[in-house]
Amino acid sequence: MAKPRVLILRAPGANCDVETHFAFELAGAIAERVHIHRLRESPKLLHDFQILVIPGGFTYGDDVAAGKILAVQLKHFLGDALHRFRARDKLILGICNGFQVLLKAGLILIPDDDGPLATLTDNSHGRFEDRWIWLQPDAQRCPFLKGYQRFLLPIAHGEGRFTCRAPWILRGLEQAGQVVLRYVDGDGNPGPFPVNPNGSEGDVAGLCDVSGRVLGLMPHPERHVLPTQHPRWTREGLKSEGDGLQLFRNAVKYFDAG
Repeated sequence: MAKPRVLILRAPGANCDVETHFAFELAGAIAERVHIHRLRESPKLLHDFQILVIPGGFTYGDDVAAGKILAVQLKHFLGDALHRFRARDKLILGICNGFQVLLKAGLILIPDDDGPLATLTDNSHGRFEDRWIWLQPDAQRCPFLKGYQRFLLPIAHGEGRFTCRAPWILRGLEQAGQVVLRYVDGDGNPGPFPVNPNGSEGDVAGLCDVSGRVLGLMPHPERHVLPTQHPRWTREGLKSEGDGLQLFRNAVKYFDAG
């Protein structure tokens, strides 16, 4: 089987594209970083790729709101091309700022007549959070998370609080299996800050779309693909790989299986 090709979308302010490129190539893919202007000029570039990734960072300085400007660009200039990409059984991943972009562009949750169903906004305590957190996955619907048990990743965000327009929306997402990652403690239990680092409703750390093939998550799997990236590896022992690598390997294997 040919290696799947990954388009990592760059925009001014994105700062995790190189790490994401490294993670996907370590997992066995062929990755290419493509600037948003190049993709806007030639949306047909998407035909050459099987995986689209919007990496972390602070696109356009988060001047309006985190990820909002890039989300508007995707929605208005590339919306049709992105919907066709998703409809062809391909994968889309948004990490941190990328999750904010996907959610605000309507690529994870489709807005209704009253507007967006949910958003990511300022952390409840009003501070930037940079720490390691435990995650509990529900991988039934999402191929990116296949085989995962509870795992550890870093976060780094100031606008990571997931909030829904109404309580019934979160209940519906839970029932549909779209809440695929939650913040927990080391024993798998939910809790207040710092277990839930930003005040997200339902302890939501990651969501997928109804197909499961579009995933957005606030933590950074690309920052824990090597075992030496773990902050306590010298005290707890060196694992064979970082906890985030399996997510990228799962994306590669999705196309091997097909």
